Amino acid sequence: MGDVLLALSIPVLVFGGGIYAACDCWWRRRHPAPPSPYTHRAARLAEQEMLLLAEEIIDDAYAALGPLYDAPGPAGPPTVLNPRPPRAPRSAATPDHAPSRPAAARKP
Repeated sequence: MGDVLLALSIPVLVFGGGIYAACDCWWRRRHPAPPSPYTHRAARLAEQEMLLLAEEIIDDAYAALGPLYDAPGPAGPPTVLNPRPPRAPRSAATPDHAPSRPAAARKP
C-alpha cells in the first residue's frame, strides 16, 4: 500500500503545484507590486552621468574648435565663390522640339 500512495502522491503534487502557480499568477495580476525606488534612483543617476559625459564631449570639442569660431571674419558680407547667377534648369524636350541627339565622338 505504501508504493501506491507514493505513486499517487506525485500527480497530486504536480496538480497542486499547478493550482498554486495559477493562483499566484492571478494574485500578482490583481495586486501588482509598486515600482522600486532604487530603480528610479539608478535611472536618475545614469541620466546625470550621461549628461556630464555629454558636457565633457562638448567642452572638449569647443576647446579644440573654438578658435575657428572666435576668429574675426571679414568686415563685409561673405563673398560668393561663383559670380554667375544660377541658370534655370531646362527640360530636354519642349513642346515644339524633340530632344537633340548626342554629338558624335571625334577621333583625334
